[in-house]
Amino acid sequence: MMNYKQDPFGAIPTDEEVYYLAELFKVFADSTRIRILYALSGGEMCVMEISQALNMSQSSISHQLRVLKQSRLVKFRRDGRTIYYSLADHHVRTMLSQGLEHISE
Repeated sequence: MMNYKQDPFGAIPTDEEVYYLAELFKVFADSTRIRILYALSGGEMCVMEISQALNMSQSSISHQLRVLKQSRLVKFRRDGRTIYYSLADHHVRTMLSQGLEHISE
């Protein structure tokens, strides 16, 4: 749970929380990562499936998945030698849909 300082206009996150929020938004600043998140919104996929869906190299996809994992936007599970990726939770889908809704207004 986050701690908030209060001011007359509402809750203000701590400096640390603002820093991590800014870092999270930086992850969304890359169109390839957004495309990967949208691909994963349909369910879990392996790197090969994502690269085929987005017509990109597996190397490029793997690099971006590493960033998305570090930011806790995607999770993974191993099945034998294959790793399957999916959105970390419903918040990721919500951020994507609200962002798209915002730019569509």
